[in-house]
Amino acid sequence: MDGTLDKVPLSRAERHPEKAHRPDNPIRRKPEWIRVRAPNSPEYAETKRLMRQYGLTTVCEEAACPNIGECWKHKHATFMIMGDTCTRACAFCNVRTGLPGALDPDEPARVAEAIAMLALAHVVVTSVDRDDLADGGAAHFAAVIRAIRARRPATTIEVLTPDFLRKEGAAETVLAARPDVFNHNLETVPSLYLTVRPGARYFASMRLLQKAKELDRQVFTKSGIMVGLGETRNEVLQVMDDLRAAEVDFLTIGQYLQPSPKHHAVARFVTPGEFAAYETIAYAKGFLMVSASPLTRSSHHAGEDFARLRAARAARAP
Repeated sequence: MDGTLDKVPLSRAERHPEKAHRPDNPIRRKPEWIRVRAPNSPEYAETKRLMRQYGLTTVCEEAACPNIGECWKHKHATFMIMGDTCTRACAFCNVRTGLPGALDPDEPARVAEAIAMLALAHVVVTSVDRDDLADGGAAHFAAVIRAIRARRPATTIEVLTPDFLRKEGAAETVLAARPDVFNHNLETVPSLYLTVRPGARYFASMRLLQKAKELDRQVFTKSGIMVGLGETRNEVLQVMDDLRAAEVDFLTIGQYLQPSPKHHAVARFVTPGEFAAYETIAYAKGFLMVSASPLTRSSHHAGEDFARLRAARAARAP
């Protein structure tokens, strides 16, 4: 792939054909506390060039993450494997939807090489949902983990996986490759799944997180939700309790930001004070690590958070 070429941007209808005929939801003006500067650093440009050179996709771009300027300035990118097209059509997500292409057998090696070029001490690897694959892409996740281990043995690896709904043995395949962190996001509270995450099932996602801990007691488990979608405070607290019952170590809570008028509307902007209260409560419930703020995202500051996560586990050890 020619590293000088950028991706051709798709129109909104091309990215989300299933949303094209839905009525528009007006996009609310963001409050001062969640505005970010446009990315323009030399390091950002270099990270972008490297992604193009190796023909790689990042969730930073595909999901229109507000933290991309900050993260790419420090050459921290979250790799999105198995293509840029998702088989789900979640109401909140900016990732392209449709029928994905075949898996690229060379992708694991390219991801590992890019990580080596960036000299990453900690890396996050996520993916689109691949309901079209018999294992949901679990074997491809495992291949990427093994390739990174071979190329950068000291790099710690965090995987942010799909729910592998009705994919028997998928969790076992990924955990057998021994990632350091197993992350799967619940995204929202159970009452909103039908409208926000219609292709998923809350208790299936919860069971996946529980199974990860059962399969590997040493792996750190992690999950996250968005707020501002219409949930109540008590529903958020119930999700915390459910996650702790599944022995999840790390919780992230961030503000939902609407990608386009065709996506789910922002019900409200949660204040920084409310996020601080959620963080305090979550720690009281027993999480090893909590990140709760308007701009919190699953992989934001993931390397620093992993170091704190290990330290927190060590401090609790008898």
